[in-house]
Amino acid sequence: MTQGLPLARINPAQRSMTPGLAFGNYGAGSTRRMLNAREKAAVVVRYLLAQGAELPIAQLPDHLQTALAEQMGQMRLVDRETLDQVVSEFMSELDSVGLAFPGGLEGALNAMDGHISQTTASRLRRKVGVGSRGDPWDRLASLSPERLVPLLENEAAEVAAVILSKMPVQKAAEFLGKLPGERARRIAFAVSQTANTDPETVRRIGIAVLGQIDAQPLKAFDRGPVERVGAILNIAPAQVREDVLKGLEDEDAGFAEEVRRSIFTFAHFPARVSGRDIPKVARLIDQATLVTAVAYSRGKPALEAASEFILACISQRMAQNIREEVEQAAKVKDRDGEAAMAEIVGAARTLESQGELVMMMPEDTE
Repeated sequence: MTQGLPLARINPAQRSMTPGLAFGNYGAGSTRRMLNAREKAAVVVRYLLAQGAELPIAQLPDHLQTALAEQMGQMRLVDRETLDQVVSEFMSELDSVGLAFPGGLEGALNAMDGHISQTTASRLRRKVGVGSRGDPWDRLASLSPERLVPLLENEAAEVAAVILSKMPVQKAAEFLGKLPGERARRIAFAVSQTANTDPETVRRIGIAVLGQIDAQPLKAFDRGPVERVGAILNIAPAQVREDVLKGLEDEDAGFAEEVRRSIFTFAHFPARVSGRDIPKVARLIDQATLVTAVAYSRGKPALEAASEFILACISQRMAQNIREEVEQAAKVKDRDGEAAMAEIVGAARTLESQGELVMMMPEDTE
C-alpha cells in the first residue's frame, strides 16, 4: 500500500483480504449495529494508519484530536464487511468532493496571501485572534528578518533561543547575523538550555510572538526615512544632492550623517564595491555608458579615482578600448555624464538587490 491516499488504490477484494482491525465488536456477530460518524472516522483513520499512510492529524484543532483519540480508545473489533462498507462510503464521499477550502480563517489568509492587503490580513488576525489554534511556527518561519529581528533583540535570551531553534537553519543563521555580537552570543548559549522545553511551552511562545507581531501597526513605507531620502539623493544631480545634505545638516546633523552613509554614488565605488564585483557591474551596461562616465570624470579628482578603479578591475583590453574612446570624445555635458554614472550606480544596486553583490558600508572600510 502506498502512502498519500491508499484508499484510492485498493478495491473491495483487496480489503476483504486485510487482517481484521483491532477495534471493537462493531458489525461482528449477529448483533450488528450501524456506526455513527465519529466511529466511522475512527475506523478510516485506524485503517489508513495500519496501511502506513502519513496523516496530518496534528493540524486538526486540539478538541478534534482529543475526540478522535478517545473514540479509538473505546473501540475493539470491526469485521471485514463493516470495514468494507465504511471505506466504500468514505471513498464515495471523496469522489463527490469538487473543491476543498483550507479550513479556518488562518488557512484562508494563507491561501489568499499576496492577494489581499497586509492591512486587511492584520486586522482580521487581530479581530479573531488567529494564531491561538494550530501551529504558529508555520507562519513565523515565513516572516522576513525585518519583522522578527526586533523581537529577538528585545525578548529574554531564553525566549529568543526558542524562536531561533524553531526557524529553518539558514534563516536562523541570517537572523543571528543581524544581531549585535554580544546579544547573538547570549542567545546562542541559551539555545543549549532549551533541551527540556516541552512542546506546549514552545507553542505558547509562538502564539505570544505572533500576537506581538499582529499587534504592531502596519507601516505605510517598506523602507525607513534614511533609506528613502538616500535613494532619492542617489539619483539626484550632484549639486542638488549637496544642497539638500547641507540643509539637512542645519536641521538635524545626526539624520544628515545617516543619510550620507546610505548614499551610494559613482565616487563611492572604490570604497564600497569589491574589485571582483566590478566585472559583474560592467556586464549590465554598454561600453558607451562607461566611456561617457569616464570622460565626464576627467578633471574631477573623486570621480576620476572611481573611473580608474573601475578600469583597473575590468579586462585590460576593454579598459584600453575605453581609454582610447575617451581620448577622442568631445566634452561631456553635465546632464549626460551624471546620467551615465547613475546608470552604473543603478547596475550595482540591481546586483545588490539580487544578492550578487555585497555593498560595503563606510564603517566596514575603516
